[in-house]
Amino acid sequence: MFGKKVAQFTYGFQEDPEDWQGPEETPNRQASPIGRQSVSSDIAAEVRRHFYESVNPTLAAGLSRDDLIGKITEAVADIVDREKIPLNWNEQSIVARDLLNDMIGIGPIEELLRDDAVTDILVNGPQTVFVERSGRLELTDFEFRDEAHLMSVARRIAVSAGRRVDESSPMVDARLIDGSRVNIILPPLSIHGTIISIRKFPSEQICLEDLVEKSSLSAQMSAFLEISAASHLNILVSGGTGAGKTTLLNALSGKIGENERVVTIEDAAEINLLQPHVISLETRQRNVEGGGEVSQRDLLKNALRMRPDRIIIGEVRGPEAHEMLQAMNTGHDGSMSTIHANSARDALVRLEDLLLTFQQNFNPAAVRRQIASALDIVVHLNRHYSGHRYIQSITEVVGVEGDTVVTQDLFRFEEAEISEEGLFEGEFRCTKIRPYSEAKIIRHNLGDALKKALK
Repeated sequence: MFGKKVAQFTYGFQEDPEDWQGPEETPNRQASPIGRQSVSSDIAAEVRRHFYESVNPTLAAGLSRDDLIGKITEAVADIVDREKIPLNWNEQSIVARDLLNDMIGIGPIEELLRDDAVTDILVNGPQTVFVERSGRLELTDFEFRDEAHLMSVARRIAVSAGRRVDESSPMVDARLIDGSRVNIILPPLSIHGTIISIRKFPSEQICLEDLVEKSSLSAQMSAFLEISAASHLNILVSGGTGAGKTTLLNALSGKIGENERVVTIEDAAEINLLQPHVISLETRQRNVEGGGEVSQRDLLKNALRMRPDRIIIGEVRGPEAHEMLQAMNTGHDGSMSTIHANSARDALVRLEDLLLTFQQNFNPAAVRRQIASALDIVVHLNRHYSGHRYIQSITEVVGVEGDTVVTQDLFRFEEAEISEEGLFEGEFRCTKIRPYSEAKIIRHNLGDALKKALK
């Protein structure tokens, strides 16, 4: 039995429980408003109190999702009948939904996680939840009961990812079962309560052709990037927060050969490769005693002993920058990574700063030579103020002249001088410059494909 008292009749769902959206919700979730149906907080609290008094959590943990949905619905119906609580069937379904999300989901925002149109979920304390749809932030009427409820959800998210979040470790990066990336920060670091930031990723892998259809790049640029990935060029993807760096990295990785051994290194695993020979490594936080931490740099050093053909680092932001460039310079051609920057040129400058900050006895001239020798291509992404994400430039690293890393734009996006406010308008242009990396591409028998792509 699920609990001490459960009705003998079944308030089962008329359709597949996995597709349960609650009463009177629009079937097409992408068209639904940023809102939710709710029940009086006092009545919901009363049902919740009786529910947890009658439910054995250990038995509930052993049930499948489908069985749990049925049992929760039965239990709520029994409580309403027994306690004479004024709730109709629709309201009972809402309470049952909330209980399910609290027990095995991420509370009230579980519904947003299932909405394919939502790309970001931003919880700013228990009473304020924003989402991003089509590149724009919108305030929702979703909320948590109180700070304790929000804190409980935050801790459950961390535990499910093998992490912890508490006073001794008030910040954490984690990922949900569906691959969504999560950042949590607790008070007192956060002034207005627990903050949860969730970046969702498509359930299916995005390819370059999909991005062309979304006008994120041109077909000509897609062909060149496909050639670059297949030719083992070392690629750095740069851009601001939410520009689509990881999405593009996933799309580029789809052009890696199936016979290659690929090692991915991330703080929270979100790179989704379909190749058969992929080793995914994830960092580990310090334990309660302050030990046991495994950084990206540690993983990268170990990855070099794992006979990788390519190494993909989710994001370079610390001392691992040195090992990444060393790997690119010592036989692991075709490696890829991302970095936060405002332009392709800024990406190279930031990479230089990282090397000089975390590596003692390095001089700027040596660092620039190392960067120029390791990197072939910098792909910079931008997010238009309308919310549209696109590739702003594909820049080739040519070499070093004096104190400057020499680059050349192979492709760039030129925004229209006169455009209607809020619209994404412009043109992707090929500069017709002969790539410096042409010799590498020819060695992989893709010279003809390159000429065709640059026409």
